[in-house]
Amino acid sequence: MVSKEQKIRAILFYLSLFIFLAGLPFILSFALGYKFDTHTFKFTKTGLIVIKTQPQGAKVYLGKRLLNETTPLTINELLPGNYNLTLELGQHYPWSSEVRVEAGQVMRLEKIILFPLRPDIQQLNKSKISSFWVDKEKERIYYLNQEENIIYKSDLEGEHFAEIGSLPETLTPPTDWKISLDKEKLLCFNPHQIAVVYLEPRNKLPDMDQSFVFDYPNHRIIDVFWHSDSYHLILVTDTTIEVSEAKPGIPAVNLVNLNKRDISAFYDNGTDTLYFIDSQKATDGRFYDNVYKLELGTKLFHPRELIKPKPNE
Repeated sequence: MVSKEQKIRAILFYLSLFIFLAGLPFILSFALGYKFDTHTFKFTKTGLIVIKTQPQGAKVYLGKRLLNETTPLTINELLPGNYNLTLELGQHYPWSSEVRVEAGQVMRLEKIILFPLRPDIQQLNKSKISSFWVDKEKERIYYLNQEENIIYKSDLEGEHFAEIGSLPETLTPPTDWKISLDKEKLLCFNPHQIAVVYLEPRNKLPDMDQSFVFDYPNHRIIDVFWHSDSYHLILVTDTTIEVSEAKPGIPAVNLVNLNKRDISAFYDNGTDTLYFIDSQKATDGRFYDNVYKLELGTKLFHPRELIKPKPNE
């Protein structure tokens, strides 16, 4: 005869077995990344969101719910769908976005920058200026006071601010400027003038002025480039491509006559190659635009050396 105690044990055993078997699908589903969706009443494979911020330690809101962890963190077991995500960090602008979670996928948000409410801003110039350009390689900033045509320089922190040169008074306001590769000279130009200014002491060229201007009244200057020797200029106008020494009194050499009046050009200082677009007349009598490559070599000679007479002349 089965005792009452044995009946209770049997009931508890079968009840435990029933609970285990009934809960086994849930246990296996969670282990395999599934979650029961109360909207569809089905087990659905979940996804997750990985969040990293700079700086770290931001609070994370998933919808209106504040999570216990701060960034960096991973939010697991998310059913597929759209989630409103908000990140907050003291004294920084908040970040928020709607994030889409796909089944079995990882949504990575690893390049979030939280910018400070009060960025660190400091004035660098110590005198009135109208424009500037940065030489990262030499860790210098150059400034131009266009009203007085004065050029200044400083380090990247604005220290050692000093006047180093001036633009010629005959130069009208420039539209662009470029520093030579040796960092000793500045060229600036407008549609009809090019100015060259020496920024450092020039012991090698004592016969030259501190600055000078080339006038091109009959050409419209589109762009000017420094050759890699930091001594020649590659000039692109509305009608020609020319090369000139960065020295007054030397005539320029006309390399190419252009058909197109408004061209674009790119100069590669590493190979001294000019890429430009121009129009060419085809056999059908129509003009078509083409891209051309003009190789200027590793060394440019004095223009007079380019037109030497033949030995028997």
